[in-house]
Amino acid sequence: MTKTVDARGLACPQPVILTRKAMIDSSDVTVLVASAISRDNVQRMAERAGRQVTVTKVEGEFHLHIVDQNGGLVSSVSGSPKEESQTGTDGRRAGSLVLVVSDNKMGRGDEELGEILVRAFFHTLGEVEPSPDTIILFNAGVRLAAEGSPVLDDLRALAASGIHIMLCGTCLKYFDLIDRVGVGVVSNMYDIAESMLAAGRIVTL
Repeated sequence: MTKTVDARGLACPQPVILTRKAMIDSSDVTVLVASAISRDNVQRMAERAGRQVTVTKVEGEFHLHIVDQNGGLVSSVSGSPKEESQTGTDGRRAGSLVLVVSDNKMGRGDEELGEILVRAFFHTLGEVEPSPDTIILFNAGVRLAAEGSPVLDDLRALAASGIHIMLCGTCLKYFDLIDRVGVGVVSNMYDIAESMLAAGRIVTL
């Protein structure tokens, strides 16, 4: 029997959390969401858990049919303790280096100097070792990934090199930047929290 999750209108990360709980109980789940961001967040989570996802747009909303063709329940969603300790939310090995950026300036003090420093930092980041496996941008840090950002080309080069860039969707909405994203994946606090907790090292800028 199909289990239905009505997550329309719910704020991040509730659609992902409710879907994950439903997937633990059922191998056949239908999720209703109202936004493309919620659709993408739920779809990524379900596909990482090995589920097949079919998305249908119905009168401006999205219906996601999530099926576990192998019939697995809890094990295919949450994983074993050993798997959880070794693998992050995006399939990366635990022990990865995560860079967390919460502002579009570097350091405290003069704002103009802070902007100069952050440009220099991201321009240099592609040349130094070790490079981060994941970059998480939240609060004013999401401004760095928006069109017109002075470090957008550097972030694009980092993404092209294989670095996973996650953007806080709530933050993008708050700053009215959701339609100006130039690089990275619009994510949610559930994914961000999992990525940080699965990391071996976290560097905060």
